[in-house]
Amino acid sequence: MNELPLTRTRIKFCGFTRAEDVDRAVALGVDALGFVIWSKSARSVDVEQLAALSARVPAFVTRVGLFVDQPAELIERCLPYLDMLQFHGNEPPDDCQRFALPWMKALRMRDEIDLAHEAERYHQAQALLLDAYRPGTPGGTGETFDWSRIPANLAKPVILAGGLSADNIADAVRQVAPYAVDVSGGIEASHGCKDANKMASFVRHVALADAR
Repeated sequence: MNELPLTRTRIKFCGFTRAEDVDRAVALGVDALGFVIWSKSARSVDVEQLAALSARVPAFVTRVGLFVDQPAELIERCLPYLDMLQFHGNEPPDDCQRFALPWMKALRMRDEIDLAHEAERYHQAQALLLDAYRPGTPGGTGETFDWSRIPANLAKPVILAGGLSADNIADAVRQVAPYAVDVSGGIEASHGCKDANKMASFVRHVALADAR
């Protein structure tokens, strides 16, 4: 009998807008599904769409809401349909902590960023999501960054994002050994529309990397 890997990389698919894509991701065993509530994103959903999509997500799959410097009143309206919050803007720690759900903080990998300092600053976060930096774009760039910039002893679990796909995810898992990986554009046919084959291939390549 083949032994299971001692550790497993968790997988988050993000940017869902269609019910059939949610169902497919759940069937593939994805750990978390992300819903973009920021209206400037091509993958955004409103509160009513979020309610309908999140109702399809069964127990033990985490529903994550992505926000970018948005009003607390909007976030509060979304809370009944989410299990976790993801802050992708310039939110200070106190603003992230004020809601009754666990949360993660996304950090864009600017040249001057001090990840150890940010881990201390956002010490109440459940994880840090590390994404590529492009001026004026809070996420979803489809670009990678230099993974060697991530310190091995960071005080918070790392969720690796930015330009991931089935083509590079095995290298990413082996090089970074992140707690989890996050992908949106790399599993899409078009913005907000997932590709079933790309989703399945991504999950398969993560599992193969974990097994090595």
